[in-house]
Amino acid sequence: MSEQCFVGVDLGAESGRVMAGHFNGDTLRIEEINRFENHPVVVNGTLFWDVLSLWREILNGLRETVRLHGKNIVSIGVDAWGVDFALLGADDQLLGNPVHYRDTRTEGMLQTATRAVSREMIFKQTGNQFMQINTLYQLLAMRSGHSIQLERAATFLTIPDLFNWMLCGRKVVEFTNATTTQCFNPERKQWAFEILERLDLPTSIFPEVVESGCELAMIEGRVGDDIGRKEIPVIAPATHDTGSAVAAIPAQRTVTAFGKPTWCFLSSGTWSLMGVELTQPIITPAVMENNFTNEGGVDQTFRLLKNIMGLWLIQCCRRDWKRQEQRWSYQELTRAAELSPPFQSILDPDHSQLLNPLNMPEAITSLCRVSDQPVPLDPGALVRCCLESLALKYRWVLDRLESVTDAAIEEIHVVGGGSKNHLLCQLTADACNRQVIAGPVEATVIGNVLVQARTHGSLGSMQELRDVVRRSFPLKTYEPRSGVAWEEAYVRLQDLMEHSA
Repeated sequence: MSEQCFVGVDLGAESGRVMAGHFNGDTLRIEEINRFENHPVVVNGTLFWDVLSLWREILNGLRETVRLHGKNIVSIGVDAWGVDFALLGADDQLLGNPVHYRDTRTEGMLQTATRAVSREMIFKQTGNQFMQINTLYQLLAMRSGHSIQLERAATFLTIPDLFNWMLCGRKVVEFTNATTTQCFNPERKQWAFEILERLDLPTSIFPEVVESGCELAMIEGRVGDDIGRKEIPVIAPATHDTGSAVAAIPAQRTVTAFGKPTWCFLSSGTWSLMGVELTQPIITPAVMENNFTNEGGVDQTFRLLKNIMGLWLIQCCRRDWKRQEQRWSYQELTRAAELSPPFQSILDPDHSQLLNPLNMPEAITSLCRVSDQPVPLDPGALVRCCLESLALKYRWVLDRLESVTDAAIEEIHVVGGGSKNHLLCQLTADACNRQVIAGPVEATVIGNVLVQARTHGSLGSMQELRDVVRRSFPLKTYEPRSGVAWEEAYVRLQDLMEHSA
């Protein structure tokens, strides 16, 4: 077959990109067209996403893609982070800039919600972990603050669905992103209206939920005029970025109806999302107790996973050092961490003080100080502390994944930007005593464009899709070098978590 071009727009918390996926029927080649920074903006004390700036950059990328590959473009699809959303009025105009999930407006909202509806009922209805950043608590914060926007809202759209609407005019929420909101019932496959009504949240704003791979509509006429090409279908891939990333896991075995998972995924970036792929959600007391979440995937699969703070810790440190005129590249920080002594200090990466501190290095050293551990004073020691702590938290999550699924996990697939960090990959193999297979780095956009290719009819099963990934991109394997020191450090982590609970 002649080479086809599928355009993937992938928006992350640090940056966005417009990528062209060139598929020849056997292998996939990814071409970066436009990469741009994603800068949140503080206005009057509120942290917003600058969605209009992102839209401008998406259009810039699409214009260039049309210039380079116009005749070969088959379709376009957008994926992005979960939880956050936009509200449209009755006139289909944005009612305001979407607020960032790290904004402080959700403080105390989880407690407010569980005073009105029990945790058990919320979990039974949604299967989601309890995090104050969840959509449910953002909406509740708007209700508690008597938001005029919420009163005037006609349509709720998650972030990727907002941009798909801008592209083609169809207002829907795709399944994988709906399942991240804690407003959706994954067993009934519909919005959790009972919970929403009990929290006095408007139910009429929630639109139709569509499947991953759904062809939404042709690109809107004015957008087509702008970018120089009309009649391009807009596809909803797995619009949640983790859903797209997991679709591109190069595993040789795909989930089966009766089989137990033998591999787990670790989508490593600003957040680390670690879990297994299943055919059904698991909504049990053990899952709720461990604060795991059930999120939708391609083909109505589910990802039972845990959100872990991830490389956010190092991203913030690097940002704060840059303010002090200490300009470190990620590669330099990793090399410095390699030269630092191991197991000096560890912390729980998910400690509440690390969610959005004013100064991340100071927050980390403070946690080490109050736990009577050596204080990491130089960047190498501090980054080593973060990476070892992440690897140990992965071990904690892995143990509980095996427990709640009654499975034996043999290998960990690491995808995303964190798969490039060879030190973190090796530490993960060592801490978990499992083989780690790293790659591909651009798993999210790869999953995005391959789901589009599948909708077009160029691919069949999910296993075929994953076979393409294995043929197309280099992978690196890390063998575990476990030892007594890791076991001792793991005990220290569990002790820290128990005393900070």
